Amino acid sequence: MLTKLSSYLILSLGLVFIYTGNVYSQGCSDAGVCTVHSFKPNGLDSISENLNQFKVGVSYGAADYSIAVFGTYLEYNRQLNEKFGIDAKITSLSQSGNDISSFGLSDIYVNSNYRIGKKASLTLGVKIPLSDANKMEDGRALPMDYQSSLGTFDLVLGFGYNIGSLQLVAALQQPLTQNNNEFFAEDYPLFSPLREFQSTNQFKRSGDVLIRASYPIDFGKKFRLTPSLLPIYHLANDKYTNMDGIELEIEGSQGLTLNWNLYLDYELNNKQALQFNVGSPFIVRDARPDGLTRSFVASLEYRIKF
Repeated sequence: MLTKLSSYLILSLGLVFIYTGNVYSQGCSDAGVCTVHSFKPNGLDSISENLNQFKVGVSYGAADYSIAVFGTYLEYNRQLNEKFGIDAKITSLSQSGNDISSFGLSDIYVNSNYRIGKKASLTLGVKIPLSDANKMEDGRALPMDYQSSLGTFDLVLGFGYNIGSLQLVAALQQPLTQNNNEFFAEDYPLFSPLREFQSTNQFKRSGDVLIRASYPIDFGKKFRLTPSLLPIYHLANDKYTNMDGIELEIEGSQGLTLNWNLYLDYELNNKQALQFNVGSPFIVRDARPDGLTRSFVASLEYRIKF
């Protein structure tokens, strides 16, 4: 059993390094919808026998412009009855690179889940920003790549359906407000690496739709390996206002990002488990002004049911 598992892991990690060499993407999702509890593989099954679940997780991502990104989150899931459940999660983010370091609380996610029989589920939720996405350094606004949150209040909608072992999710994350970012690349000296960043003054960000297909593979009672494909479509070009007060579209920011993820779950006992997740892109958008570019993302999560 362990030999078979090791073979899958070696193959999967090999694919990670092949596809993350020189490619950049949004990582999971443009604004975090793919990490919502009910949208992750096996999400609604994880508390089917217990009323409560608590999670703590950390993540690392290699971002564009030589920026390292470290994230953390705390999450609580509550099953109210056989059909209804609620989730709440708080996140934080730290970014460092180009002699700039930034840290802050990111967002709060609040979601409700409704089961439609044994095969289908609906999710309705919101993302509440804990930052206006306009952190400053030396009196100048920083680009979105150093902001801990997109600064938008978002609506989250989703539908999940199982076909045998195949798990399918379709979701929408739509900003209802925009942030207060004031970054102009032209504000920085010619020698500054921030001159290369996309200006995002009065940034207007479009929504995302995603489809996730996951297929869990059990190895005994302790291990579960789940490969997952995650296409995400950014619905329209984002916009910003230039120094002359003219609103411009950011060409190439609309379009498809196709990621793959691999989840490895290890059950410590009937109440506790660990999950390791890695992800990388196949296809990317031409422009990614929201600062969510990742060439590689890895995360580790601990969860306990009670």
